[in-house]
Amino acid sequence: MNERIRVREVRLVDPEGNQLGIKPTLEALALARQMDLDLVEVAPMANPPVARIMDYGKFKFDAAQKARESRRRSSAIQIKEMKYRPKIGAGDFDTKTRQVIRFLNEGHKVKITIMFRGREIYHPEIGKTILDRVAEASTSVGKVETAPKLDGRNMLMVLAPDKRVVPKTASAVHNDAETPVDQDDVASSISSITGPQSDETVTDEEIEEG
Repeated sequence: MNERIRVREVRLVDPEGNQLGIKPTLEALALARQMDLDLVEVAPMANPPVARIMDYGKFKFDAAQKARESRRRSSAIQIKEMKYRPKIGAGDFDTKTRQVIRFLNEGHKVKITIMFRGREIYHPEIGKTILDRVAEASTSVGKVETAPKLDGRNMLMVLAPDKRVVPKTASAVHNDAETPVDQDDVASSISSITGPQSDETVTDEEIEEG
């Protein structure tokens, strides 16, 4: 930066991002000084190196602000989990899916888990049907980030908030929930890839107590 730039000439960029062509480094530095700004080498490996006239102090401050905001947003977003059973009734499906929509509205990702027991694991198409219904009921506020897949005796799917659409109230899931699961539906093949880990799990018991 400034006098520490050792090359003889630079490809100069002005504060607005306009290309000023190749200039002797001393001339570029003098121009930066006239503007009461800094000459910063932004692409030292280029030939010749690229230098930009800028307020380096403001640049560092803005970069630090963006980094802090990014960390804040990252820490605020959690991965919730909602568990379903293959033989779930319409009422329980309605309640759980309302909660999924609430999580999405709050900006959280949600891992949907279908828990198979006994010989239920031989009918993964039933779990796939339930996951498809949850995804369909949540389309107004969320989108499928990780498609349904088997993980041991569970089937997983991850939904993420969709910022491009206006959130819909959780009551909108009621009509979708009235349709019982058709256990004869056949879904496409499902790969056995381990899904992401969750930070919070909502169990059947917690739903019933609420």
